[in-house]
Order: sequence, then C-alpha cells, then structure tokens
Amino acid sequence: MSVNYEAAVVQVTGRVQGVSFRVWTRDEALRLGLAGWVRNESDGSVLALIAGPNTAVSTMVERFWQGPPGASVSSVEKQPTTLTERPTGFRITG
Repeated sequence: MSVNYEAAVVQVTGRVQGVSFRVWTRDEALRLGLAGWVRNESDGSVLALIAGPNTAVSTMVERFWQGPPGASVSSVEKQPTTLTERPTGFRITG
C-alpha cells in the first residue's frame, strides 16, 4: 500500500444510533473518496472502517465529531489497522 494510503477502524459513541449516522457516514465517506463500511454496535456505538488517502481519513475523523443533525458525539476513537487488500466502495453492514 502506498505511503499516502491509510486505513483505520473508528468507534463513535454518544447519541449516534437512531439519527441516520450510518447513512451520513456512507455519504460523507463517498464524498471524500473513502472506502470501507459502517455498522451499529450492540453497545449503542457506531463502528466504521475507513480507508483511503491520509488527508481524507483525517478529514472524516474530524467530521465524525459533528455527525448528522440529531447526533451528539461524546467520543471518536481511531485505531490504525492493516488491511490485506483495499476495500472498494462504502457500505452499511449492520
């Protein structure tokens, strides 16, 4: 993978379910040219894999703090990850 490519798993907590956070995440990620997935977790958080250019990943992490209207984000935790292959597209998985 190139030096300018980054992948991270991001967990977002707060009031992030029931406010279209997953749809908003997919739309923002696609606008930024990111690939990956997003899903709701049983603990009430949202988990996302975001992969793409370093600057786009950084921008998405910043945008997670705002989220869609109705969201109230209390934390955004980013964990870098290593991928065996680059994902294509961005999907809602759960």
